[in-house]
Amino acid sequence: MAKKAMIEREKKRQKLVDQYAAKRASLKEIVSDESKPMEERFRASLKLAKLPRNSSATRLHNRCQLTGRPHAYYRKLKVSRIMLRELGSMGKIPGMVKSSW
Repeated sequence: MAKKAMIEREKKRQKLVDQYAAKRASLKEIVSDESKPMEERFRASLKLAKLPRNSSATRLHNRCQLTGRPHAYYRKLKVSRIMLRELGSMGKIPGMVKSSW
């Protein structure tokens, strides 16, 4: 089980990303538009830099929904490999059977 603080930090980051997504997208569009004047693009890049760092989507990290484990994460199922095996053994994932030989 991951530390509660780490799980809460990720939730906080996700909330900030959702909150600032539209503003970030519009500023990035202005910065990358070559037809706009250089001063306007520079002002937009300064505004982009003033936004909170945790509002950037690249700062998010995938975590297991059940345990909070950050490694060995299956995106499709949103669980770690350990929980995937456990849920498969309990029969909670349709069509999945733990193999043994």
